[in-house]
Amino acid sequence: MNFEAVKSIYYFEMARMRRTLLQSVLSPVITTSLYFIVFGTAIGSRIQTIEGVSYGSFITPGLIMLTLLTQCVSNGSIGIYFPKFTGTIYEILSAPVAMTEVLLGYVGAAASKGLIIGLIILATASFFVEIRIAHPFMMILFLVLTAVTFSLFGFIIGIWAKNFEQLNVVPMLVVPPLTFLGGSFYSIDMLPPFWQAVSHLNPVLYLVSGFRWSFYEIADVNPMISVGMIALFLVICLSVLGWMFKTGYRLRN
Repeated sequence: MNFEAVKSIYYFEMARMRRTLLQSVLSPVITTSLYFIVFGTAIGSRIQTIEGVSYGSFITPGLIMLTLLTQCVSNGSIGIYFPKFTGTIYEILSAPVAMTEVLLGYVGAAASKGLIIGLIILATASFFVEIRIAHPFMMILFLVLTAVTFSLFGFIIGIWAKNFEQLNVVPMLVVPPLTFLGGSFYSIDMLPPFWQAVSHLNPVLYLVSGFRWSFYEIADVNPMISVGMIALFLVICLSVLGWMFKTGYRLRN
């Protein structure tokens, strides 16, 4: 394992975050604050509690997960797409660095940035609502697994994308709707039976439900099933990347 190569890629990607602090950190904080002001005030005044938890506290895990998914997919895809776009990917491919080491550097940086933003959002939420974490270890497990898995997913998108339109279609048009419809701002028990069944087809539901359980011990899905779903998606992403690396899909041509 070439740790120097992994460290170089990782530090290079993390430096990009420091150069764009306004976009990387301040923007999610402002967006989250607006969610609490709008949703917490407008809807929270009508929905006092959900399963004994105030509405503002209830939506906090969903907001963190929304930001985490979006940031990880975006950072994971941009990290590998720009070397393709500028042509420097050939320098990486010709260097004595294995693709697994390239993957560790880029995905590690994307996951780290996502985790930093997620924790900042958690700290921001504490100024607006009361936060109670019933299972800190499970909360960290969900955060790390989700960050790594969706950074891998973003890496796949970055390899697949041929242009900026394809690069942004999933982070902008797919992930947010799935998160909004995945129980981020409501419990699926509030839906009619048909739409409850449809909601179980949404993979983000399992992430939000399990993450919320680590806070308040309330969930729409068994938390062990949620962990299993994240692990399954992680395995699928690794399998797809293994095939991409083996065939050189959109990397060597």
